[in-house]
Amino acid sequence: MALAIWTVPSIFAHMLGRSIAVLSSRLSPTDIFDPAATPAHLIFGNAMFVLGLTGGIFLFVGGLMLWVVVRYRSRPSDDNTEPIQIYGSNQIELSWTVIPILLVFMLFLTTARVIFATESIPKPANALDVIVIGHQFWWEYRYPSLGIVTANELHIPVSDPAHPIPAYLKMSSADTDHSYWVPRLAGKLDVIPNRVNTMWMDPEAAGLYLGQCAQYCGTQHAKMLLRVYADSPSDFAAWVKKQQAPSAPSSTLTPEQLAGKSVFEHNACMNCHTIAGTGAKGTFGPDLTHMASRDTLAAGAFNYTPENLKQWIADPDSFKPGALMPPMHLNETDLNAVTAYLTTLK
Repeated sequence: MALAIWTVPSIFAHMLGRSIAVLSSRLSPTDIFDPAATPAHLIFGNAMFVLGLTGGIFLFVGGLMLWVVVRYRSRPSDDNTEPIQIYGSNQIELSWTVIPILLVFMLFLTTARVIFATESIPKPANALDVIVIGHQFWWEYRYPSLGIVTANELHIPVSDPAHPIPAYLKMSSADTDHSYWVPRLAGKLDVIPNRVNTMWMDPEAAGLYLGQCAQYCGTQHAKMLLRVYADSPSDFAAWVKKQQAPSAPSSTLTPEQLAGKSVFEHNACMNCHTIAGTGAKGTFGPDLTHMASRDTLAAGAFNYTPENLKQWIADPDSFKPGALMPPMHLNETDLNAVTAYLTTLK
């Protein structure tokens, strides 16, 4: 029985799932029909089994109803007498009670099997550990073994099946409930205050995988996006080297950039943000040490450009209403200087 349950999802996954994937033509970057990591493949197989089973039930019931409508339709030759009335049938009542119970129990077993299969895979010694902390409304990533702290854009290496290097994400929340979901890499996992939940992913191909906070966490929940970069081993090593490097020394900054650094360190910015090598040691907001190396700002809400960065500093609500970052109310000269300084943090 266990073998049958395990092989049927793969059949549906191959026949039904691949057909849907072709039809969808990858219109969505969060395509659940195009898994790219082991946990996502397991979930996909189970999902296709459920879809196939419920689709079969739909076709059976719909076909039966259609047959009844056609077979017993009104005809001109009918004498309009009332048909024989039957009250109660133990056989029918047992069938529509027992069969759904058995189907639900089978679905429970297949889902439990996927959960246990995902969690029972032993963690390799070379696995990458990442601490994930959910905030309103951004993500903090810490790499304890690499000494890296960054935000909103997770970088992990591609995992070769012959030499797997999965990334293990240990998640908790600094404020309220969140949910971490990158559909092509793994399932959803709740991110809860005062509790550590762990998930893992092993992307099989390099690229950008998008996701979303899947638990309503406040005004800007919809713009608490996820970006996971699966890098080749060489690209990941290069990214690590860049992230471990200190920020640009003051001797390399232009007069405007130096002025911006002074403005940053003499305003509330340094109370919320950290820039390694400076007096800014705040932890309430994202670490900005290498913020200019990221592709987006505000947890993926918009692309990183100097113009967008300037507008974000001047008025965060114009991009992300309800964001917890307050407007700085800087004059134009100071605003330009701070923007120029932050663009050096690569």
